[in-house]
Amino acid sequence: MLSMHLIDSLDAEILLTLDRDPQATVLSLSRALGVARNTVHARLRRLVNDGSLAPFSQRVRTEALGLPLIAFISISISQSASDEAMQALRTIPEIIEMHATTGDADLLAKVAARDPADLHRVTNSMLAVAGVVRTSTAMSLVEVMPARTVPLLQAVAGRTSQEFAEK
Repeated sequence: MLSMHLIDSLDAEILLTLDRDPQATVLSLSRALGVARNTVHARLRRLVNDGSLAPFSQRVRTEALGLPLIAFISISISQSASDEAMQALRTIPEIIEMHATTGDADLLAKVAARDPADLHRVTNSMLAVAGVVRTSTAMSLVEVMPARTVPLLQAVAGRTSQEFAEK
């Protein structure tokens, strides 16, 4: 696991500016923020190298891949086979995110599928993994709020939503 540095206010400002203009150059960022080009370049390189920034592939919407259905699947696994089960589950491409959790299940997987029949196929492939005891599925009806970090970056940058909109 990479060792992430905490994002400070300048890092947050850089990221918020990039969020508004993802194709901004280092030079345009430095001018917009009033800091040296080398500072912006070094900050961006550090954010990438220490794992603070997720890969670009995580920005791809599953709908664009022909997988519009999103489901959340709780997975109970046999504790004696947990490492092997998690490794096998990682090989299922439709599982796009997975977390170890507390509560009734051991894992929570976010899954992308073409339609309910395809989701059934994916769920069956999960159940076929040695060590998976049972699953429970909840289909997403509509995304009411996508994953977001802008409000958190704004807080780190020391600005409110209104101030961000005015800039």
